[in-house]
Amino acid sequence: MKKYAIFTLLIFVAISCRKEEVGQFEGPSLLEINTPFEIVTGLAVSQSTVDFSAGEIVTFSAELSKTSAWKLRIIGESSGAEKIVLGNSKVIDVSSYMWEGSTTNLPMFKNEMCEVQLSFPGEEDTLFEAVEITSVKTNTGFVVADFDSGFNPGWTSFIQSGLDMDFQIKTDGAAEGDAYYNMAGTVDWDYLIGLVNFNADAYGATHFPLNSNPNNVYFNVMVYGEPGLQNSIVLFQFEEDENGDGSFSGADEDMYSAEILVNWEGWKLLSFKYNDIASLVDGIPSEAAGNNVHNSEKILKINMLHLANPATGYAKSKLDYIIFTENGPLIP
Repeated sequence: MKKYAIFTLLIFVAISCRKEEVGQFEGPSLLEINTPFEIVTGLAVSQSTVDFSAGEIVTFSAELSKTSAWKLRIIGESSGAEKIVLGNSKVIDVSSYMWEGSTTNLPMFKNEMCEVQLSFPGEEDTLFEAVEITSVKTNTGFVVADFDSGFNPGWTSFIQSGLDMDFQIKTDGAAEGDAYYNMAGTVDWDYLIGLVNFNADAYGATHFPLNSNPNNVYFNVMVYGEPGLQNSIVLFQFEEDENGDGSFSGADEDMYSAEILVNWEGWKLLSFKYNDIASLVDGIPSEAAGNNVHNSEKILKINMLHLANPATGYAKSKLDYIIFTENGPLIP
């Protein structure tokens, strides 16, 4: 009787363990693994034209014979902008992704036709569709400069008398919109090649209209690194009018600086939380001259300097879409 009771108990324990194992089963079934890859339903888009500025979105749909990795790539036919989305599923639908007009790889999208590609790593199949953007998405924030309307008469500038100096607005491939600011030249006696001052009064204000909490303020700029050149330095200086007299005193008021070594090729978005921007002296972090508090609401002027070690020769970079955003960096 004892042997029978033990045997019965073992069977019960084994069955119980199997039930628990079944409950913990993860991943695709053996049947699905052995199922050949096929397109059950081709790629479709929710609408052929989209107005992102009105808050419209585009969704995508397709169905596969089994769970598979996929890559959705949207390419602007005139801008060259790219949106890339990766997924792994059997069904692609509204829960997989909703495109609100954002960009993965700069430049940003324009009002243009876009080719939509759906491909599957390891498979030869690629599906195609098209979407026309009738109006791009609107970014919330304070735009310091996008250069599409030319050089604001309230800005000031200084350009050294070096060689091959080229400081001007150009339209041959902007990161956003139609224009960007080109900064280039050779200066063999000084780091400074040229600069632009963005004064608050150029926008009809005494100070830049920003949130007073520096942890909620983000400074964003798109910078182009010229292929073959990695010697450009772009320096942004933020002058604060702490005493409210309408001017900046370097002796007793704060100036914070964001230094960017342009050591990449192509367009790149740089974003800085204002409270994290340091006070610099000759490129070295130091204590600010004023109250040493980031008062974003007191910024009076922003200086954009193009620098390079004079021993390195010709330097060039492009700047576009300088914008302050709140509560997070810009999503292009």
